[in-house]
Amino acid sequence: MKKLFKRKTVIFLMMSLMLLLAACSSSGTGGQTGSGASSGDSESSDKLVIGFSQVGAESEWRTANTKSMQDAIKAAGHELKFSDAQQKQENQIKAIRSFIAQKVDAIVFSPVVETGFETVLKEAKDAGIPVFLADRAVDIKDDSLWVTFLGSDFVEEGRKAGNWLVEETADVEGDVNIVELQGTVGSAPAIDRKEGFEEVIKDHPNLKITKSQTGDFTRAKGKEVMEAFLKSDGENIDVLYAHNDDMAIGAIQAIEEYGLKPGEDIKIIGVDAVRGAFEAMAAGKMNVTVECNPMFGQQMVELIEAHLAGEEIPKRVAVEESMYTMDQAKELLPTREY
Repeated sequence: MKKLFKRKTVIFLMMSLMLLLAACSSSGTGGQTGSGASSGDSESSDKLVIGFSQVGAESEWRTANTKSMQDAIKAAGHELKFSDAQQKQENQIKAIRSFIAQKVDAIVFSPVVETGFETVLKEAKDAGIPVFLADRAVDIKDDSLWVTFLGSDFVEEGRKAGNWLVEETADVEGDVNIVELQGTVGSAPAIDRKEGFEEVIKDHPNLKITKSQTGDFTRAKGKEVMEAFLKSDGENIDVLYAHNDDMAIGAIQAIEEYGLKPGEDIKIIGVDAVRGAFEAMAAGKMNVTVECNPMFGQQMVELIEAHLAGEEIPKRVAVEESMYTMDQAKELLPTREY
């Protein structure tokens, strides 16, 4: 009787063990095929932490660009650590070092200026954190310190502005006096937009830049500098070329206060194609704006994901852009996202 009891006990224990092993096997298989709990774990492992250091909030364009990045990172299910550099390089370097200390998966930044980032980018590389440039480039010999640049061709934007002016003034006899509102000194857009514009007008000796000064990409500074231009030589200014629309809009106010008609007495050329520029063109106060598209957040997220997945990506990715004139403004104004 005792032997029979022992045999039954052994059989019972063996059957229990087999059931337990089967349950464990079933649980493992369920995870591979995407059970609820396992799917959550998979999503968690795919979630990235992305540090984004933005130049600042100096213009409508920059605000739209920041929102595009924030929305795209959130939509992809990733975590964003955001820093506003307030147009100061030291703030940006501090932010990048903070991202490194927090061990983020990737760093995106729009450089305030082109130079002076070698040391901090080397620190990011040594920490194994890839760096992606958004909107603005850096002037660094070692291009292994950053993965890719996503943004506009600023030189081409300057060329477009110059070509429009050449065509617009083709029948004008005599000199055409141009004043220029440059962007932040040392920044890629300011350097390149000036270069592209001058590259075109140099073949037309009657097109002369008589005054050029930074407006730091802001409306307030654009207005201030334009007031100085007008006070110095207001009656002889034919054209304003502003490196962004916000400075152009600030200058328009200064021109009106001076007693001239912007868009007529002084031709106004801007860059960015923000909603404010379309409003000014629709009102007949601005002649043309060259598009600089800020809505590339999703494209940046896709580049980050591709790189971290081991895919090769181009060193430079350009955003497609156009140019808009006063004649198109009223029709297109309702469609502008920024």
